[in-house]
Amino acid sequence: MIAKNNLLNVEVILKKIPHQDFLQVADLGCGNFGFLVFPLAHLVGKKGKVYAVDIIQTALDEISQRARLENLPQVETVWSNLEIFGATKIEADKLDAALLINVLHQADKSIDMLKETIRMIKPGGRLIIVDWNEDHPFGPAASQLISRDKLKTAISKLKLELAEEFTPGKSHYGLVFVK
Repeated sequence: MIAKNNLLNVEVILKKIPHQDFLQVADLGCGNFGFLVFPLAHLVGKKGKVYAVDIIQTALDEISQRARLENLPQVETVWSNLEIFGATKIEADKLDAALLINVLHQADKSIDMLKETIRMIKPGGRLIIVDWNEDHPFGPAASQLISRDKLKTAISKLKLELAEEFTPGKSHYGLVFVK
């Protein structure tokens, strides 16, 4: 079952992930409810792995408990401060896809978060970013927003290639990069 949300179209986001066996995916900054964790678990199936990564341990505990109740052994929670390079207990070059959904605007060190994310993505893997548009009726303050153009410039300097831009919802932009 796909989670419903009036802000984001989960199905549009999931279509940006390559469909293959043994898929390794991380929802970085997954939040309290694992909004994308559980749709990702169904996408990767029992042969794949979904890493639910967050700095808030209680959020990870709730996700872990729900994964057990729903018999989703492919979900693994990982506590980490994504703003510290090498801190996340996921090997370098392991992930087929990493998702940063409504996370970068919250970071004090967004470039460091991007570097840590890129470290975990395998060559040819994807980085999927969704964040708030500059024109939105609610959400973070304008001073917190990361513009799409600044983000594209910053990531190009980190040796990723822009593969696609998409619209995951009225108030958000989406970018897909390939390592």
